[in-house]
Amino acid sequence: MILKHLEKIWTTEHIRKKILVTLGIVVVYKLLATIPVPGVKVGLLDAFTQNLQQNQQLAFFGALMWGGLENFSIVLMGLAPYINATIIIQLLAVIIPSLEALKKEGEQGQKKLNNYTRWLSVPLALAQSYGMILLLNTLIGTSGSSIIDTTNFWGVVFPAMITITAGTMILLWLGDLINEWGIGNGTSIIIFAWVLAWVPQHIMSYVSTDSYGLLAALTALTLWVIYIIIRFTEGYRKVPLIYTRTGREERSHFPIRINQAGMVPIIFAVSIVTFPSLIWQILQKKATGTSAQIGEWLATNLSMNNPGWIYIAVYFLLVLGFSYFYISITFNTDEVAESIQKRGGYIPWVRPGKETAQYLAKISDHLNLFGGSFLALIAVFPYAITKIAPLVGIPVWGNGNIDFLISGSGLIIVVWVVLDILRRIDTDLKSFDYKKFY
Repeated sequence: MILKHLEKIWTTEHIRKKILVTLGIVVVYKLLATIPVPGVKVGLLDAFTQNLQQNQQLAFFGALMWGGLENFSIVLMGLAPYINATIIIQLLAVIIPSLEALKKEGEQGQKKLNNYTRWLSVPLALAQSYGMILLLNTLIGTSGSSIIDTTNFWGVVFPAMITITAGTMILLWLGDLINEWGIGNGTSIIIFAWVLAWVPQHIMSYVSTDSYGLLAALTALTLWVIYIIIRFTEGYRKVPLIYTRTGREERSHFPIRINQAGMVPIIFAVSIVTFPSLIWQILQKKATGTSAQIGEWLATNLSMNNPGWIYIAVYFLLVLGFSYFYISITFNTDEVAESIQKRGGYIPWVRPGKETAQYLAKISDHLNLFGGSFLALIAVFPYAITKIAPLVGIPVWGNGNIDFLISGSGLIIVVWVVLDILRRIDTDLKSFDYKKFY
């Protein structure tokens, strides 16, 4: 059955072209990830990569946010600045009437908001690239020498910042090409490709130490967690509806997903939780007195290199908070209630209009408490279990870090993107079948 479905996908010409275009753009992206930033000491890249592989706490962050960390590449920042710009624009749209009005203008208004987001991405990329360069030099510097000369700002650091910023904008352009000519959802596919690119490296770290039993156990655990995520992602609650347009009652339902926000809260939360480490690098170089103390506190409590319980708690709350925030701007219960009423429908025992909107909002908030908490729990699980294991006597191997073959957050991204791709392909197949009748 699966083989016949794959054969049908491959023999459908326009779908095959979309898949090939998408794969080609991903290959281009991976080639960009091999080009080092100007000013990087290429001779030290091998030692830099080895240090990176030994720093497992940074491995997850690199897989999710950076475009070419092991080569200190031109797409070093990945799509992180664009994600941060998206968060800022969405927040501003809540408090600035003109931006809120654009959201209600449909496709044209959304295009303007996207343009504002891209323009904002440029200064954010410049600022973040500076912090990232300092961060990598400090955390993964090679013995006796830094991989890039941070003492020469205008001659080395600033050109590197410009190049990294350009790399981020190139990735946005590649995402647009996937949206236009490929299977769609371009930015998510780029992040998805980089998350998967780290899997072979993770597996080889266990093979090289002959930890085959641990590798088998982690593989089984990863597959089990993937199954749970799929069931959770596809789960929804049916809100009963009754329509009276034809003079008789027609029963239907309105589905509300448990995980309404998908992978978006994870990406937003990781973008925000990395800021303290970048700020720490800047304060460490420049600050004195109180500012230095703030930088030291950030380094101790909110460092992604050595996440403590405060880091884990902040990460959990950010994922949960962004789940509510994202749903609040994407699921407009007033519009849904109005649409149901216009089509002659109502929810049993609930009055149409305002009370219906309030009822839907209550259900959405209730489901989102479970959905957002589930996302947050999967995201912080590797960090939390690594902290708990020594306290309860759970045996650990290697460097003491416990994780799936793909990080918890990475698993959510992979599952969400794969399910989205399958839905898009299925929709294309159905539209192709319908066109045969014209």
